[in-house]
Amino acid sequence: MSEFAAGDRLSVKPIKHLDELKERILSYYPNADLKIIEKAYSFSEKAHTGQIRRSGEPYIAHPLNVAGILADLHLDLDSIATGILHDTVEDTHATVEDIRREFGETIAHLVDGVTKISKMNFKTSSERQGENIRKMIVAMGKDVRVILVKLADRLHNMRTLHHMPYEKQSRIALETLEIYCPLASRMGISSLKIELEDLSFRFYRPDMYYQLVQKVQKTEKERSQYIDDVKRMITKELEQASFKSFEIQGRSKHLWSIYRKMSGRNIDYEQVFDILAFRVIVDTVSQCYEVLGHIHSLWKPIPGRFKDFIAMPKANNYQSLHTTVIGPGGEHIEIQIRTTEMHLIAERGIAAHWKYKERGKIDEETSQQFDWLKDLVTMHQQTRNSDEFLDTVKTDLFETDIYVFTPKGDVKEFPEGATPLDFAYSVHTDVGNKCVGARINGKMVPLKYQLQNGDTVEIVTSNTQQPSKDWLKMCVTTRAKSKIRVFVKEEQRKRSLLLGKELAEREFRKYGASSAKYLKGELLTKLMKDFGIHDEEEVLVRVGYGKLEPRLLVEKLAPELLQAPQKVEEKKEDGFIQKVFKSAAQKIRKSGSLVSVSGMDDVLVYYAKCCNPIPGDSIVGFITRGRGITVHRSDCRKAFEFDQLRKVDVEWNANSTQEGNGRTVRIQVVSQDMPGLLKNMSEAFAVQMINIENAQIRVTRDKKAISTFDVTVKNTSQLNQVILELQKVKGVIGVTRVGPQ
Repeated sequence: MSEFAAGDRLSVKPIKHLDELKERILSYYPNADLKIIEKAYSFSEKAHTGQIRRSGEPYIAHPLNVAGILADLHLDLDSIATGILHDTVEDTHATVEDIRREFGETIAHLVDGVTKISKMNFKTSSERQGENIRKMIVAMGKDVRVILVKLADRLHNMRTLHHMPYEKQSRIALETLEIYCPLASRMGISSLKIELEDLSFRFYRPDMYYQLVQKVQKTEKERSQYIDDVKRMITKELEQASFKSFEIQGRSKHLWSIYRKMSGRNIDYEQVFDILAFRVIVDTVSQCYEVLGHIHSLWKPIPGRFKDFIAMPKANNYQSLHTTVIGPGGEHIEIQIRTTEMHLIAERGIAAHWKYKERGKIDEETSQQFDWLKDLVTMHQQTRNSDEFLDTVKTDLFETDIYVFTPKGDVKEFPEGATPLDFAYSVHTDVGNKCVGARINGKMVPLKYQLQNGDTVEIVTSNTQQPSKDWLKMCVTTRAKSKIRVFVKEEQRKRSLLLGKELAEREFRKYGASSAKYLKGELLTKLMKDFGIHDEEEVLVRVGYGKLEPRLLVEKLAPELLQAPQKVEEKKEDGFIQKVFKSAAQKIRKSGSLVSVSGMDDVLVYYAKCCNPIPGDSIVGFITRGRGITVHRSDCRKAFEFDQLRKVDVEWNANSTQEGNGRTVRIQVVSQDMPGLLKNMSEAFAVQMINIENAQIRVTRDKKAISTFDVTVKNTSQLNQVILELQKVKGVIGVTRVGPQ
């Protein structure tokens, strides 16, 4: 993906009148019949009458500018009309049927797909976000234009985010970085991705953003002169080589890209060498390689920094040659070389395909380049849990950069960290399920081996092999994880069904009866309705999981048995639920506990060490054998490894008597190694009345200090406040909450 800055962006000039939108459309579609656009504007303006944005503008300004962004992408009229209408169903009295009647089935379908999340009472913000992303993925699978409108909607909201309350800005910016930026990248729209990243950076880390802006501005004059000099040298070289038609662009990389390099390598702005990037655009593929030769004759290339995305395009269809050279004055400069067609696709991604625009569907060739979208739709169908789905989507959306070969020489692309399991499941589910290892370049490797660029991979299988839960830790792709989870859950369900049958039968035998006689009929139907169970088999599965007590079956299905004396002496062993919540001495009273468990009183609550939740975190609980309820943060990756049928609803208890004691969290601070910094950081904790239990500091080779503090906090509000105070300390580069080591 291109990392150029200003100049690749879409037009940022706000559209104030319909005529301005029409001009943008006619600039690339001169013969367009704009009646549908005029009609959509009239409908939307009327529907939003009286509504005002936080900026003080009439609400119609938002859909009008969303449509303007879609016009900048050169989209079709149906998409632009959808941009104008996209909020009418959610925010006004208009319905999808009204849209269908006025504008036809296609636009109605698009508007319905873009309409924000339905008014459902989700229990956690992560579930809400997960369901929203689910809806986008499903809609994308039907018509990819839905996500293009959604991205344009998010971009305009980010452009006006400064009108939102401060506490919302950071949350929205983080969501944009985690979901919408990777989506824009996957769609291949670099112009949109770059602006979203820089806007998100501005509101997510304003301290670092404005520091970086100042540093970039200080060197702007010298940098501009350097860019002109390099462009002049490349132009002279290509003209001497008889190139007739070419274009050279040069500028600094965008701020978020620079910040990622600084934070990823723990270095200062002054130590980031490859800030400048240049692009050479020519007519043909062969000329791309010719230009590469001339560039390398001008300046020495840096080993390991050449990438051929023409021979092996990225998953989003991005093509270009990338090389980093030591330019004039010893500066490291990146140079991209591509054709005009490649440049169009790099800037506008899937929106650049005219066949798609004409028919409203992606042609087969383009569709094959977006197989990742099919995988996400499949993942949605196979994953019920919103948190698990959201975690996997975040993982799978980010750019991939590992290219390996099949034994036949075909190229496959994977995320960094992919293993033979990811490769095996990309071939076929059965190949993945039976995978025991792989031959990499002819040598056997274990399942946990991480694939490297250029590896030739051959999967070794065995008919006796089966997936295990541990495999989830050894793969990174959506497809592999979803297939493993499906298999593991099915196996767990089978075991729970057998256990449930045994426990139910044992309970009924206490009264001289057989469970089979009572597990049918009207009473069973009523029990299923009361507990939201849709499958008779599921009743016994829940008993096996410990979510239904066997005695409850007797009470609900055969109450008459309870009136008769027990025919069989009850054994002195506890059932599963009793084993879980056995000792009264271990129990934590609900009134005093930090956590309340839905439907259960006096239960043992255990806080997961992997994520160490504190009051204010979004949390989820799981029935854990021998530990009662284990509470995880909702975004904890380990929580997704649990069978979701063990999941129970938990929430922080507002009336808890324990909050005053606080809970321990770990904070990591990356900073300059400078005198007095530790004292200043300690004062930041003291101001917030936070006790430091333990502190460890180490200094890296590049003279950065990494300080780890174990501190006691009451809740996330106090934690966020001290993080904000630490970020203000001079010399601090970044502050993060980390899990226990």
